[in-house]
Amino acid sequence: MFTEPSHPFSGDTLYRVRALAVIPAVGLTLLGGCGGTGQRPDVRTSVAPKAHACTAGSVHRLGSPRLAYAAIVRSRALVSRRPGARAFASFQRLNVNRVPTIFSIRGQQVDAACKPRAYLVQIPKRPNGVTAWVPAREVDVAKISTRIVVDLSEKRVRLYKDGKLVLSSKAAIGSPATPTPTGRFYVNQRLIPTDKNGPFGPGAVGISAFSNVLTGWTQGGPIAIHGTDAPWSIGKAVSNGCIRIPNAKLRQLFSETLGGTPVLIRK
Repeated sequence: MFTEPSHPFSGDTLYRVRALAVIPAVGLTLLGGCGGTGQRPDVRTSVAPKAHACTAGSVHRLGSPRLAYAAIVRSRALVSRRPGARAFASFQRLNVNRVPTIFSIRGQQVDAACKPRAYLVQIPKRPNGVTAWVPAREVDVAKISTRIVVDLSEKRVRLYKDGKLVLSSKAAIGSPATPTPTGRFYVNQRLIPTDKNGPFGPGAVGISAFSNVLTGWTQGGPIAIHGTDAPWSIGKAVSNGCIRIPNAKLRQLFSETLGGTPVLIRK
């Protein structure tokens, strides 16, 4: 049975990886370690409820099958179980792979003028799917019109944009011993290996999910959709939990998918 020789985000691989920006819509351009210097616009008003007045402290859900929202950490973000409560985790502007730290926004708490006070976000941390509150002042916001659906029973990846199917690919998934986790996640980073002909192909679309089995992996066993140097494995359940697609399909997925894109992995 074939399994990856190492995880795409394991320590020995990171030394050979270049970082790519994930939210160019807000002025973040990062390639090969060069950061953009443009200002990131404050677009938080674009997600305020359409009303002249709100109940201070009320919570509104955000997102739909066609539109999602991503929060990009400005310099540092402290997240808590409840708005204004003591923080249980801290995130820097760049994550361990030196790419922007991104959360998926699920809702917002507003003030009396309907301006966001805090966002309810999914964060890239165990347990899978964990949510937290982050102060609105600590993040920028971007709209996301793409979403990914991974169907494990079909061994297929589908990418939708503005509600329309734009990519469908057969995929390799986790083996019975190291299954691909299921649930609702999001794209939290995109990475380009130096060796584009290696086991991860031309790139990896990192997902906020972690393996439920390989807890001892570096960085906690993160999951990704990536290319492969073993095309024979496509359509089989043979990986360490990551999702492999043909390199040509990965290039298309990579170019179309921004950070913050919702990812549904289902049986």
